[in-house]
Amino acid sequence: MEIIEGVVRDIIFQNEENAFCIMRIEDDEDVHIALGTFPFIAVGQTLRLHGDWTTHASFGKQFKCVNYEEVMPDSLKGIEKYLASGSISGIGPITAKKLVDKFGHDIFDIIENQTERLMELEGIGEKKVRLIYDSYIKGREVKNIMVFLQSYGVTPKQALKIYRVFGSDSVRRVRENPYVLSEEVPSIGFKTADSIARNLGIEADSPFRIQSGIKHLIQEFCTQGSTYMPKDLLVERAGMTLEVPEELIIANLTHSVMAGKLALEKVGDREGVFSLPYLYAEVAVTKMILSLALDELEPLKVDVESDIREFEEKNQIQFHEKQIEAIKGAVNHGIEIITGGPGTGKTTIIKCILHIFEKSGMKVLMGAPTGRAAKRMSEATLREAKTIHRLLDLGVSSEDEEVLFDEDNTLSCDAVIIDEASMIDIMLMNNLLKGIKPKTRLILVGDADQLPSVGAGRVLEDLIDCTAFKVVKLDYIYRQGKESNITLNAHRINTGQMPTLNAKDSDFFFITGMDNQDTLEKTVDLITNRLPKFHEKWDRIKDFQVLSPMRKGDLGVNNLNEVLQKALNPKRKKYGFTDFQVGDKVMQTKNNYMIKWKKIQRIHGEPPEGQGIYNGDIGYVTAINEEEQQVSVLFDEDKIVDFESQDLDDLELAYAVTIHKSQGSEFKVVLIPLFMGPPLLMSRNLIYTGVTRAKELLVLVGSKKALAYMIQNTRTYERYTSLKYRIMNILDNLIT
Repeated sequence: MEIIEGVVRDIIFQNEENAFCIMRIEDDEDVHIALGTFPFIAVGQTLRLHGDWTTHASFGKQFKCVNYEEVMPDSLKGIEKYLASGSISGIGPITAKKLVDKFGHDIFDIIENQTERLMELEGIGEKKVRLIYDSYIKGREVKNIMVFLQSYGVTPKQALKIYRVFGSDSVRRVRENPYVLSEEVPSIGFKTADSIARNLGIEADSPFRIQSGIKHLIQEFCTQGSTYMPKDLLVERAGMTLEVPEELIIANLTHSVMAGKLALEKVGDREGVFSLPYLYAEVAVTKMILSLALDELEPLKVDVESDIREFEEKNQIQFHEKQIEAIKGAVNHGIEIITGGPGTGKTTIIKCILHIFEKSGMKVLMGAPTGRAAKRMSEATLREAKTIHRLLDLGVSSEDEEVLFDEDNTLSCDAVIIDEASMIDIMLMNNLLKGIKPKTRLILVGDADQLPSVGAGRVLEDLIDCTAFKVVKLDYIYRQGKESNITLNAHRINTGQMPTLNAKDSDFFFITGMDNQDTLEKTVDLITNRLPKFHEKWDRIKDFQVLSPMRKGDLGVNNLNEVLQKALNPKRKKYGFTDFQVGDKVMQTKNNYMIKWKKIQRIHGEPPEGQGIYNGDIGYVTAINEEEQQVSVLFDEDKIVDFESQDLDDLELAYAVTIHKSQGSEFKVVLIPLFMGPPLLMSRNLIYTGVTRAKELLVLVGSKKALAYMIQNTRTYERYTSLKYRIMNILDNLIT
């Protein structure tokens, strides 16, 4: 095995998933091509590589690295280059020079042991000092963890996730209990933890191994949307995974139940094994929602018939009998569910309900599961709507300092209206109901035929199927005019019929793609060429949205974003800390209630700044500050957020997003590439959800066979939930 040592001059290719990297490294004699697994490297670092020389048929002589170590520079020039490389967050080229000029060879000791001295430099405050220190220590600790874990088959990306969970305690925790990885670290499976355990000498029939395996199987099963796992299915899968006798599995399952780590209950005609959080959530939701439904309400002093007529006259509409039933149901019931597809009048019904409630002096709060859905609700009703998390987590509104909570920590209101209720999972529903006081009316509005919640549960379906609450199903299409083709075809898809394609003056088109590559090229051409010519007012980046069923593959979101970024935003500049470019379309992937924003155009009476960016919010990169390692993003056309480097993991490119991620949003133009994929992802409710996201134009590109398959395929991941049965059991007991 040979050794070369040099400075990283350029990174030619880097795979963030597995840290595989091809780079140019310069030693005293020449510049070489080296390849291997290199997590957390940056241009300017000095590395000592261990490996062998190989010759590639196309690319010539290369150094194939087996392992490596970082060599800290000893010259002041080398130290400055290292600090300027971007390997330590918070230090760019200008700050690097100032630090070396001020502290010389002592800079690394000062960063590690006398961190506060960094504030002797102008422009470095406590926040930046903490960022520099944390980045320096994290880099060193993660590299040590890598050395320990790589011999057990753990990838660099997994090692980073382990560090994020356990920090500097990672090696000790893994040595003591490797199965903790599958239980507490996202994306690390039982097989990886089991492999480490075997190497550490843990026996196959160890009770700890079997109990950890059982818990992992339940957690893995519930990631597909269930709140419990059928016992017979669990025992079968545990036998195949753990390769131990069935009696050992049952004995260890019983032990976990007796120890209070799991729960075993009869659900319908089947025994189910619950992890405790889901069990507690379903039990709590059952009790709270039945209490709201059975509470005796204060009758409203309103003439509903007269108020409906007044609303009709003012808005020049005439309600259908189903819509009137929904409006009256909200007045007369503690719980009401209004469900229906696009164009069936759900938004108009909400507006009329608001009109009646507010006329009677009631205080109404409105919410939705996502930020974009809440924003759409606000725009449609001209009243404030918040995310459910925002309603529950903040006691004071940043806009007007209005108190939202009563003394008992429940929402201060008489009615709560929630839109896009199909997206609510069991944990969110539990939290919502905890915040609603007795005798408060709750109206849930949604489309039960859309995709179910990403999280566990089938809350809306269970509440409808249990027949315990007032449910109004809207099936008549009221919306006509320009959007009617999209609306009518959505309803055709929902009833198992092929949509009407390429009709004259239609807003619903299908373009054939001969294969995945042809489909990809036609999708890009539509966005960059054909559609902008068709409608000059459409913005190629802001108004067009590509939706895909999945993330991986040629037509998956990951590749689509890479291709579309190059096509729509071709000016490239290499940054040491981010791959984003100015002009990129990006999406926030997690709720961040604390991140601050500033308004670029302040309307009189509005606050100039605030906080909170939410999962699903789409924005546009306006500036990148390499020195400060900040990315500025414009949201909602008037809010600027400066993302520090540590917050960038919550942003991803959004030229293309998954159909799941698009729920609760609407876009002017939607393009959906269609191709054959895994059957459970090629479902009717998936294509139906995607189609209903379009406002002005919908274009399907690809295989008509794939479209037909999706429309006929009603098979989805079966969700095992107990909410419906619990509600029905209680009502049965009340009747008997």
